[in-house]
Amino acid sequence: MSDPGVPTFDQLKIFLAVVESGSFAGAGRKLNRAVSVISYGVANLEAQLGIELFDRETTRRPRLTEAGHAVLAEARTVAQGVDGLRARVKGMRDGLEAEVHLAVDVMLPAARLGEVLRSFSEQFPTVSLRLSVEGLGAVMGLVMDRRAALGISGPLPAEKEEIERIAAGAVTMIPVAAPGHPLARSGDLAPGAGRDHVQLVLTDRSELTQGRDFGVVGRRTWRLADLGAKHALLREGIGWGNMPLCMVEADLASGALVRLVMPDRPAIAYRLWAIYRRDRPPGPAASWLLRQFVERGAGDAAVAGSTDI
Repeated sequence: MSDPGVPTFDQLKIFLAVVESGSFAGAGRKLNRAVSVISYGVANLEAQLGIELFDRETTRRPRLTEAGHAVLAEARTVAQGVDGLRARVKGMRDGLEAEVHLAVDVMLPAARLGEVLRSFSEQFPTVSLRLSVEGLGAVMGLVMDRRAALGISGPLPAEKEEIERIAAGAVTMIPVAAPGHPLARSGDLAPGAGRDHVQLVLTDRSELTQGRDFGVVGRRTWRLADLGAKHALLREGIGWGNMPLCMVEADLASGALVRLVMPDRPAIAYRLWAIYRRDRPPGPAASWLLRQFVERGAGDAAVAGSTDI
């Protein structure tokens, strides 16, 4: 038995139009073609595949055979793939990026990131997204190296002539510990109390801010490369540390963590910035992302008594 032939995309379009409209005449109206052209296209497709797609004998309206049902799903997949290809190419010809590489600070609230990216997928269905989640200076490093088109960075190490920055809100950071930790059991703490206990600190993997400490006062530190790991160790009572309020609100409500009252360590405003290279301004999709983060960040309320990191 010989292998099936290779159907044309036009034949598949005709086949799908017949299925969706329920008749050869309906497919002709949908595609603006004569019924004879529709019938000829279906016959050629059946000849190419070596199977009958429609039962024309037992009903006046074309009804899919068992083989036709099996082919239908594959035909739809092919058609959707071609339509997606054409949409992507059209977007590129119109100036739309094929892919956007976005780098975000690990402190950016996950809910905000999810909302923006869900909207992005709806607004730009043909644009692929590459997401990097980094800490401290690593976001700027990716933008500086042209590996990311857009960054949502935490506190910037210094003014960089090649970097444009726009305020994109702030995250409130608070000192916390497990309820069994000595600092949590002491109530109101004297200034400097945190220095005598292990402080859990997020590691900076960027050369831009390497060696700089943000909010570190403890004489003994455990340095962690992952914010989730820091969160888990805090819950285990291994040390104390600053965490985004939005990330630990549920722990504070359940008692899994306690907010420390430290007169020398009030709440910290962890500023966020949308950044990109001046010599590489964001395209339409990346510009849309930038606006979303800036607009949502404008509503961030500073906690009373907080200080900038």
